[in-house]
Amino acid sequence: MPIKILPESVTNKIAAGEVVENPASVVKELMENAIDASARSIQIRVEGGGKDLIILSDDGIGIPIEEIALAITRFATSKIDSIEDLQRIHSLGFRGEALASIAAVSMLRIQTRSKDETEGSELICEHGKLKSISRKGFPQGSSFEVRDLFSNVPARLKFLKSERTERSRITDLVLYYALAYPHLRFILEMEGRVVLQTAGNGNQREILAAVYDVETARQMLEVNLEEQGYSIHGFCSPVGITRSNRRDIHFFINGRLVQDVSLASALVNSYHSYLMVGRYPIAIVFLKVPPADVDINIHPAKAEVRFADARAVSGKLARAVRLALLASSPAPTFNQTLWGSSNVETKEYEIFNPSQHDFPPSSETGSIEGITTPESNHVQAALGLDEHMPLLRVVGQVGATYIVAEGPDGLYLIDQHAAHERILYEQILDKRVQKKDMQLLLDPILFTPNARETVLLASVEDTLEEIGFQVDAFGPGTYSIRAVPAFMSRTFSLRIITDALHELDDEKSSAVSKEKEEVVIRSICKGAAIKGGTILSKEEQENLIRQLETCQNPRTCPHGRPTMIHLSVDILERQFGRKGSR
Repeated sequence: MPIKILPESVTNKIAAGEVVENPASVVKELMENAIDASARSIQIRVEGGGKDLIILSDDGIGIPIEEIALAITRFATSKIDSIEDLQRIHSLGFRGEALASIAAVSMLRIQTRSKDETEGSELICEHGKLKSISRKGFPQGSSFEVRDLFSNVPARLKFLKSERTERSRITDLVLYYALAYPHLRFILEMEGRVVLQTAGNGNQREILAAVYDVETARQMLEVNLEEQGYSIHGFCSPVGITRSNRRDIHFFINGRLVQDVSLASALVNSYHSYLMVGRYPIAIVFLKVPPADVDINIHPAKAEVRFADARAVSGKLARAVRLALLASSPAPTFNQTLWGSSNVETKEYEIFNPSQHDFPPSSETGSIEGITTPESNHVQAALGLDEHMPLLRVVGQVGATYIVAEGPDGLYLIDQHAAHERILYEQILDKRVQKKDMQLLLDPILFTPNARETVLLASVEDTLEEIGFQVDAFGPGTYSIRAVPAFMSRTFSLRIITDALHELDDEKSSAVSKEKEEVVIRSICKGAAIKGGTILSKEEQENLIRQLETCQNPRTCPHGRPTMIHLSVDILERQFGRKGSR
């Protein structure tokens, strides 16, 4: 095939793919344009997950009629004039590609009026081709209407996620920009329903409550550091609030949402020795960096940056977060006499360093001599051995958390919480008892989810109904919980529902409805199960063990943790010197 110059229509679509990846990319570019236009109010309307319709309206300075055609021309911008301006960019946009890219893959209508005009103008563009420009009356500001996104690029349309996923992306994006610009008023309407409305009063904690929940917003720690021309502020979670992945760690550099692995690693490392392995904090941090010290012209989407001194920026971030953590939980005082060295002078404050003490190594997965773990159960199953529990005789309870029982082949320690999770999980999955296990509440409980929870709740309403919940719309943004599964009629709290939605959000199980059902059921069982620290009577212990014996998979909870530890007679004899010790 000979070398040739591609037609402009093809190059425009190729270039648009770098800027406009999905409906959320459209919303991001239009929001940033509105912010650059000094808007005080931004209204967004979305239908069909953004594929059918996106309308963003603002009250900014608008576009003069003589410039409106240039607005959809590639590399036309009002933000910079020369290459030197890249070293002092304070605006969010500067490449002049966003509107041209959006116009190339959609049906675009722009309605605008600049502050110096008495009459507005309207531009209509279809798949990159300008159709008309006309004079019309509009209020000051701009309105961008994007229809049939990617209708002329079937390959890109095919790889978009489900409407729920696209709505979730847009909701998250608007929430984070609302946090970054709390003095602006944001209104987000999805499928004819307002899911977010901020006051624009500058109170970031109010918006945090919409992103997460009121209690989380109240507990979030403030991060503040001013140093050598750098400004770092934002919020990070205390050690008691964590997630199973890094999805809730976000950074804004000079007002722009970016992704940066080094910053994320620095923030996570700030929690070293505070969090369990596999748990991550929540954080949204805003960094102001001298424009000359950061290169934002890495990718057309402007989602990546490069620092002149990445190590210095990461160090400042880590120090700011660590100071916030230490301020919320001061380092404890250790008495040296507790460690058997009473002659050593006691320091007033001493930071505990795990590497300075000898701790037993963490147990590896698999089978330790005499102790049965979930992985060894899989081996037993492969060898054709019986995975079901033997009949056990309950001996008692240890620490109000573990049940001690005797079996024909040794001693069993059963985690009452994990065991009850397994029992409830299998009961819910049993379709024969699922429908008749509903308990009506005398006083319905009102539930007002935040924006993210609203989207998630809509996706699992059928699953909640099958489990035994009755959830009805009660008013704008409010639901009424009228019935719950019978097994949790005495222990139900709204936290069980919100935790289930958060776990669903963490797992990102949006592609397959069966996966969503599994995540929700597992979380609900976790919230309803008997908690560690609960004293059980002998009869209650017996009943729990009998129910666990009837489960198909009694040795692990729905999340994969072991429900029991088995100490064989052989290992007990070895420990007491009766066997193999001579």
